[in-house]
Amino acid sequence: MSFTKILIANRGEIALRVQRSAHALGYQTVAVYSTADAGARHVLEADQAVCIGEPLPRQSYLNIPAIIDAARCSGADAVHPGYGFLAENEDFAAACRDAGLVFIGPSPEAIKAMGDKAGAKALMAAAGVPVIPGYQGADQSAERLAAEAANIGWPVMIKATAGGGGRGMRRVDRAGDFADALRSAQSEALGAFGDATVILERALIAPRHIEIQVFADRHGNAIHLGERDCSVQRRHQKVIEEAPSPAVNADLRARMGAVAVQAVLAIGYEGAGTLEFLLDSQGEFFFMEMNTRLQVEHPVTEMITGLDLVDWQLRVAAGEPLPLQQDQIRFHGHAIEVRLCAEDPRHNFMPQSGRLLGWQMPGDIRVEHALRPGDEIPPFYDSMIAKLVAHGASRAESVRRLQRGLQQAVALGVATNQAFLLQCLTHPVFAAGGATTAFIGDHQATLLAPLGADGDATLRQRVAAIGALLLHHSAGGPVQPNILAHRLPTLQRFTLDGVAVQGALVQEGTHDFGSRLNGHDNRLQVVQHQDDSDGRQGGRARVLVDGLAESVAWQRDGANLHLSLAGRAWVVQDLSRAAAARAGDAASDGKLRASMNGRVVAVQVAVGDLVAAGQPLLTLEAMKMEHVHAAPIAGRVAALHVSLGEQVASHRVVAEVVAEPAEAAMKAG
Repeated sequence: MSFTKILIANRGEIALRVQRSAHALGYQTVAVYSTADAGARHVLEADQAVCIGEPLPRQSYLNIPAIIDAARCSGADAVHPGYGFLAENEDFAAACRDAGLVFIGPSPEAIKAMGDKAGAKALMAAAGVPVIPGYQGADQSAERLAAEAANIGWPVMIKATAGGGGRGMRRVDRAGDFADALRSAQSEALGAFGDATVILERALIAPRHIEIQVFADRHGNAIHLGERDCSVQRRHQKVIEEAPSPAVNADLRARMGAVAVQAVLAIGYEGAGTLEFLLDSQGEFFFMEMNTRLQVEHPVTEMITGLDLVDWQLRVAAGEPLPLQQDQIRFHGHAIEVRLCAEDPRHNFMPQSGRLLGWQMPGDIRVEHALRPGDEIPPFYDSMIAKLVAHGASRAESVRRLQRGLQQAVALGVATNQAFLLQCLTHPVFAAGGATTAFIGDHQATLLAPLGADGDATLRQRVAAIGALLLHHSAGGPVQPNILAHRLPTLQRFTLDGVAVQGALVQEGTHDFGSRLNGHDNRLQVVQHQDDSDGRQGGRARVLVDGLAESVAWQRDGANLHLSLAGRAWVVQDLSRAAAARAGDAASDGKLRASMNGRVVAVQVAVGDLVAAGQPLLTLEAMKMEHVHAAPIAGRVAALHVSLGEQVASHRVVAEVVAEPAEAAMKAG
């Protein structure tokens, strides 16, 4: 079926990615957006755009009638779902078909057959494909699920049937934890996909996560495009993906590929899809699920094959046969992708939202993103803000190129996992190709250590000296030429990532400075300095520190100075000129504060209840993840300042506990 204008039912980088290929083929594009995304790049770069509601998902990007209406009013005759949101929703695909729109993806029947985890496992088992033991029954009562989990044996995986990306997924290691994990998984699945149905599986310990990219057309052709290794995961969400897998040889690739192709041919599948497998240490693989859509990590397959998978999607949807046959597929080199996320690794990877003060991505590797400096990262959607992808002739080369790209990336104002990703790439287990799904859990302490842990004290000292210089400049002091030398010392008092620093900065020449901070002396020379358009509020500098040149990007935001240096972001809080000193630890006052912007999805206590320190009081959902907020002290709940479903801002007081330690301890015991 022919079409000329494509509505993209998604947002952010994937919407831009689809636009790029669609425009290259001459198609017009229509963006949809929530009110939170009104000024987003995917909106501004589309040919047309339609607002579909408020930012909460079911009022916008999960609102099927609103999206169909947007297609009608814009004159779009095709819909590309991207990934996430409604991409694997058979009702959405059926609604598009009923409205006379070409759905750029598989049929509603194929989505139902393979997009549903329970149905897909049953189909694969009937076809003789090895599957993981588990429960996929219709009885979703808590009692039945608990009994089935006990029959399967611990540990058990709870998985939402309707989606992926780790949403609605929990690993449970003992019976006593099952009820809470089930409630949390079902709540998260309902919020992310509109469906709380789950399946249960036996949890395999430390397997590889291998997926096979497949493509099929309506003419009976189907091929695979090799595998991707997605084993490096946190909370069941992929962090690093690569192709080919270090654990897959040519024979295993052929066997897994053949199974994948057989599966899509059996159900009359059309378009792009991915079959996901777990690979154990003996080389045996087990089917997990099929994603009936384009994957987040599709760029690594594009890099090693030289193909444009979105281009293929559009051609197949238009009725063309697959551009190539299986024996024409060639693989070249190695590609690795990392997901840059707005989250704070030092605080349990808590999702972050807010304004990006500084944003610049490297230009010599592939980066997929939809952001500009000054953009707001809203709290309503996924925390991924960019994908960085490097290709090389060998795995070692692609790793090196990706490391350098991450070191060049600038993301200031919102905490990210940039430094954590660098630690993953440089870890000896990953470097040797030995990472399994247990990699992050097994090595978390090392991965969360400061960059260059052995020399971190020296690095911190150098960053502190540069921070002192830029604080001086952003507060009105000169760092440029043609100034009077030998000024009086400028006293400095600040924190660097929360650690107190004090001392003095002295200008000793036109470009030369000396610093003494916390008893350490450094010599600094400004080699190059350029303020951005906001004058002294941001820019770039190249500074010699004791003879070694460092390049730094910086942004001033009130009392805070944000620096990008050595592959990570640093925050300098100016205590010399700040309106208020650093806030102390407020946990002892019994006030529980929201750790991020989010929506209240559960309230576990009532006013007057006795609670123990650390006992869950309420749960917030942010960026599709749930985060339990616990009592800061033992005592009695004196106040609850939020209600179920309410949206709250970061740091807002959401509950108060009055200390009654003896009674609370008795209750907890």
